[in-house]
Amino acid sequence: MPGPSRLLAVDSEECNSFLEEQFTMRKLLVFAFLVSTFSLAAFAQETGVAPKAEFFGGFQYSRYDGGLNAPGWDTTVTGNINRWFGIAADFSGGYGSQSGVSFHNYTYTFGPVVSLRQSRTFTPFAHFLAGGNRASASFSGISGSSNGFAMMFGGGLDINAGQHFAIRGAQFDWLTLHSNGVTDKNNMRIATGLVFRY
Repeated sequence: MPGPSRLLAVDSEECNSFLEEQFTMRKLLVFAFLVSTFSLAAFAQETGVAPKAEFFGGFQYSRYDGGLNAPGWDTTVTGNINRWFGIAADFSGGYGSQSGVSFHNYTYTFGPVVSLRQSRTFTPFAHFLAGGNRASASFSGISGSSNGFAMMFGGGLDINAGQHFAIRGAQFDWLTLHSNGVTDKNNMRIATGLVFRY
């Protein structure tokens, strides 16, 4: 019969697995709720005309599982199909170091964006992006890199400063990375910057 410490370890593993599944499910439900809310609201009331294309560029700050902080840049090109739905291509780079190891991570993701254009002042949005990432690390002249899968979902709020210009007040994304058979779901990214519309 296993000892109490072994039983406790098994229960702890099961509990952690259950909590991780619950957390993932909650994130997906929040995303689905945001998309459905924005979609219904966009159908209910429309004001003005959506820009054909939007270009975002700015600063991003990523925090990876394990405590690594990686500031960097983020840029997005969005083509709007109608007032509330568009397709985005997002590219970002994050740079950090921990315990003497220098780390670079680049993501290139694509996917749908749902925007709520009811106000002339604010444009909230939600998106789901998937694609790839390239991570590299170096220590004392030794370096290595890997390519993998990247997926993020989140959203943000643009503060409209005119017909062709906005300030991205905040954008928040949950980021999942999969590389070399390992999946890391506990990452986040915050971005802010300028949006140009045409």
